Amino acid sequence: MIKKYIQENESHMLDELFSLIRIPSISSESAHKDDMMNCAKLWVKLLMAAGADKAEVMPTDGNPMVYAEKIVNPEAKTVLIYGHYDVMPVEPLNLWKTDPFDPVIKDDIIWARGADDDKGQSFIQVKAFEYLVKNGQLKHNIKFILEGEEEIGSPSLEAFCEQHKKLLKSDIILVSDTSMLGKDLPSLTTGLRGLSYWEVEVTGPNRDLHSGHFGGAVANPINVLCKLIAQMTDKDGRITVPHFYDDVEEVPAEERAMIAHIPFDLEKYKQAIDIEDVCGEKGYSTLERNSCRPSFDVCGIWGGYTGEGAKTVIPSKAYAKISTRLVPHQDNEKIGQLMMDYLQQIAPKSVKVKVEYLHGGESYVCPISLPAYKAAEKGFEKAFGKKPLAMRRGGSIPIIATFEKILGIKTVLMGFGLESNAIHSPNENFPLEIFRKGIEAVVEFHLNYKD
Repeated sequence: MIKKYIQENESHMLDELFSLIRIPSISSESAHKDDMMNCAKLWVKLLMAAGADKAEVMPTDGNPMVYAEKIVNPEAKTVLIYGHYDVMPVEPLNLWKTDPFDPVIKDDIIWARGADDDKGQSFIQVKAFEYLVKNGQLKHNIKFILEGEEEIGSPSLEAFCEQHKKLLKSDIILVSDTSMLGKDLPSLTTGLRGLSYWEVEVTGPNRDLHSGHFGGAVANPINVLCKLIAQMTDKDGRITVPHFYDDVEEVPAEERAMIAHIPFDLEKYKQAIDIEDVCGEKGYSTLERNSCRPSFDVCGIWGGYTGEGAKTVIPSKAYAKISTRLVPHQDNEKIGQLMMDYLQQIAPKSVKVKVEYLHGGESYVCPISLPAYKAAEKGFEKAFGKKPLAMRRGGSIPIIATFEKILGIKTVLMGFGLESNAIHSPNENFPLEIFRKGIEAVVEFHLNYKD
């Protein structure tokens, strides 16, 4: 029985998971290039120990890919399990209550970077696989692909899929890299938003200037950048880029009605993140805004003097990182160009503006009629005691749409994260209760996936 198996092996499972977490596999920082390879090699070792027929590190133009497989019957269906072993940077480090790469268990919760996203969730898949293999219950083939660049937009994965279509040939893709509505509100993600991401550089004078000598006569790049950003949305929360909404799919009335019936406590939502009120596009609820509608966000902004004390200076340059979340039918590259054109159009002649498109991806919708989706429903119902709600989520996993485009395969998003897990933030965590139930749910998925 799976519960007994988890209980008897949990200590060893956590030792293995912690060995992965201790490797600071931060894909966005070149200083961790060796850590990426070390993490990939450890995954190979753990996949072989779990029962894979073969597992290997495969090269890409960027960080290496991990591939593994277990073929029980060439005529049987094949499930391709996707995850990623790279993690987000840990800054601001001073806000962490524990060392982000020295996992600890406190209050029955794992605290560490990667505890949820995505080492913890990927590990759930591997331990479910291990249980099925060791107990002779695996009736279909399983392939694993774990990448090391998801947190930077998966720049190498599309080419890898093109080169290895035969190797990756499968009937369905299973991913645990999304979240649930709550620990007592299991849910299956039926859609993801797309993404476009830019870096903006505004240049004024050819050097930093004395603000007393030049203030009021020379454009301050930070001031200009702030004005440009302020023009990107209007008073109703709509993005002002021309033609931005041309391809936006309006939320069908039936789906809006379904969203309205999802249990959601707005007051608890605000309290959890310590805000007085929500904001967003006029005419839509909070759940609609963060799942079915586009959004615009400044993810970082800097320039000038930020050290201790005062320095009266007009900086030569100012920078911002900007993202938009996109909805079905919006093409991320088209949006990328629209944004670059618009910023150049509205920029004053007193500065020079450079806009670089960093990465992006398209949205994805999963049909709830898929046999694999039904199997996932049964998995959640078995582990959590209730049928999961179907819900679109606001995050982006750009490679999911790419999988469908290149491999022709649909994906079931069977994630176990919680909003309180603080992924991408200090003090990322993952409750052991969810870790255990996640393994049980994935085991049940495989037992019920028959088509």
